[in-house]
Amino acid sequence: MTKRLSVRVWTSVLSVVLCGLLGITAIIGCAPTALALEYNKEILVESDFSGRDLTDSSFTKANLKKSNFSKANLSGVSFFAANLESANFEGANLSNATLDSARFMKANLTNAVLEGAFAANAKFDGAIVDGADFTDVLLRPDEQKKLCKVAKGVNPTTGRDTRDTLFCP
Repeated sequence: MTKRLSVRVWTSVLSVVLCGLLGITAIIGCAPTALALEYNKEILVESDFSGRDLTDSSFTKANLKKSNFSKANLSGVSFFAANLESANFEGANLSNATLDSARFMKANLTNAVLEGAFAANAKFDGAIVDGADFTDVLLRPDEQKKLCKVAKGVNPTTGRDTRDTLFCP
C-alpha cells in the first residue's frame, strides 16, 4: 500500500479512538456510524479488505485487481469505473453499491449480495456468480444474458435463487 494510504488509515484509527473512547463527538463532529474512506484512483492491486466494514466508502477508478473483499460489508460503496479483475467478493455485502462501469472480469462473486446495486455498463466476463443475489440490480441486457449462462445456486444469506434474481429464462 502507498504511504498516503497508510497515513489515511492511521488518521481514521485516531479519529475512532478520539470519538469513541473520549466521547468528544460534538467537538470534532464524529458520526456514530462506520467511517467511510476514499480510495479514489488508488493503485491497490492484491490488497486485503476481507471482513472489513467499508460502508459508503469510495473506490472510484481504483485499480483493485486481485484484491480480497471476501465477507466485507460494502453496502453503499462506490466502485465506479474500478478495475476489479480477479477480485474476491465471496460472501460480501454489495447492497446499494455503485458498480457502474466497473470491470468484474474473472471476479469471484460467490454468495455475494448485490441487492439494489447500480451496475449499468459493468462488465462481468468470466465472473463466478454461484449463489449471488442480484435482486433489483440494474444491468445491461447483454451482461444479464452472459450472467444467466453461468448463474446457479441459492444465496445463503437471502435464500434467493441466483437465476431468479437475474430473471433468467
